[in-house]
Amino acid sequence: MTELPADSKSGLALAAAITTMFLWTFGTILVKWVHMPGVQVAFWRVAMAAVVYVLLLGSAGKTLTWRQLRIAAPAGIASGFQIAVFFVAIKSTTVANATVIGALQPLVLLVVASRRFGERITATLVATAMVALAGVGLVVFGSSFDATWSPRGDLLAVVAMLLFAAYFALAKEARRQLPVFEFQTGVWLVAMVVLLPVSLVDAGGVYVPSGWNWGWLALLVVVPGTGHLLINWAHSRVRLVITSMLVLAIPPLSTAAAAVVLHERVTAAQVVGMVIVLGALALLIKRETGAPSPVKAPV
Repeated sequence: MTELPADSKSGLALAAAITTMFLWTFGTILVKWVHMPGVQVAFWRVAMAAVVYVLLLGSAGKTLTWRQLRIAAPAGIASGFQIAVFFVAIKSTTVANATVIGALQPLVLLVVASRRFGERITATLVATAMVALAGVGLVVFGSSFDATWSPRGDLLAVVAMLLFAAYFALAKEARRQLPVFEFQTGVWLVAMVVLLPVSLVDAGGVYVPSGWNWGWLALLVVVPGTGHLLINWAHSRVRLVITSMLVLAIPPLSTAAAAVVLHERVTAAQVVGMVIVLGALALLIKRETGAPSPVKAPV
């Protein structure tokens, strides 16, 4: 098979990262439809994903080594706790607030991207982040009077955001050494082990899903779960600061989806904020398509 040019691979990686944002957007809506506590949703989602990925890896004649599992473990721990905390936040506050707060992670990762991965942080990039942050603020302000808004839910969303930032950085680090499918399999396995005791304590014993919840959980594995695989593949060819900035697309997309599907109210301030965020992000993507791709990592 003919090897794709580096520029083509970089373009595909950026497209994969953008696709991830749409998949994660649908994931925030799906969580609302699962009639289970947030921690239980998180555990069963990663447990099902772990089983599926192990089977797929085995069907390809491969097994996960202890070395690969150790490399994936830090990202798996961060991912497991992030999913649990975020799912609880989603069920405690508005979809808009939970996703908007989660989108603040680029500000955390600007320093990490510069110091740990040697990525160049320009004044234009910082200015774009600030403009997008202003749009994010409008979306949060616009939903602060919603009946489902909760300060506790917002605080949990902040914790989830910090864990999400850690997951992004740790995933990019691990992808320097691991192929994407082996890495993602290790992440799900570690996340399952981490969340098992949390799930047991939360439920006071073994909690088994019932009825349609199995179907919703399967969709969570397929839809946002595939997003994780795509973004982790993209990490090898897209700068960390760019993949993290793309997360800013989730709040406006989720807010619009929640308005249509969940009938959550959208205010004029939120619409203005959504336009600002998407506009700033569109300019960022346009600039990035002309930038050189980073150093390659295992496929």
